[in-house]
Amino acid sequence: MTDEPPAAAYDMGHAAGAESPATFAILVDNEPGVLHRVVGLFAARGYNIESLTVAETDETAHTSRITIVTRGTAQVLTQIQAQLEKMVSTRHVQNVTLDPNGVQRELALVKVHGVGPERVEALRISDIFRAHVIDTTTQSFIFEITGAPAKIDRFVDLMRPLGLVEVSRTGVLSIERGEEVL
Repeated sequence: MTDEPPAAAYDMGHAAGAESPATFAILVDNEPGVLHRVVGLFAARGYNIESLTVAETDETAHTSRITIVTRGTAQVLTQIQAQLEKMVSTRHVQNVTLDPNGVQRELALVKVHGVGPERVEALRISDIFRAHVIDTTTQSFIFEITGAPAKIDRFVDLMRPLGLVEVSRTGVLSIERGEEVL
C-alpha cells in the first residue's frame, strides 16, 4: 500500500484532536468577489461553514462584515484565521469565540402546529424563552426568538414534540462589548 496524496482537499483527513466551534468576524472591503474568495478559502481546504452572514457596515468606508461559524481543532482554527488575514481585501479578522468581550446572537422564526394541550405548552415554553408570537392561526404559531445559538437549539428541541413544522435561522451575528471596534 502506497501513501498517495489525496485527489482533492475534500479527501484529506483533518488533524486529529478535539474540534470546537469558532466564530470569525471579518471586516472586508465591500467589492465584487470578496465573499466568493472567502467562501472559496473554506471550500478549497474542505472546511465546513456552519453559519454565514454578510452585510455592508459602513457605506462611506466601503466595508462589509462577514461572520462565519465553523468547527475545527485549535490548529485548524489558527490556520483559518491566518489565511483570512492574508487575503488582500481583508481589513481585520477576529475570533469572537476566544474574545471574552465577544457577544454572539442569532434570530430564528419557528413555526409550531398545535391544538389543545400542545398549544398551551408551546405558549408556556415560548414565554420562558422570551420568544415572541409574531403570527397565529387557530392551528399554529410562528415564534420569533433571539439569543445565543445554543438557546435557539434548546427552544427548537422543546418545540419538536409539540408540533414543530419549520425553522428559519438568520445565522450568527457578533460584536464586541465595550469601546473596541472591529
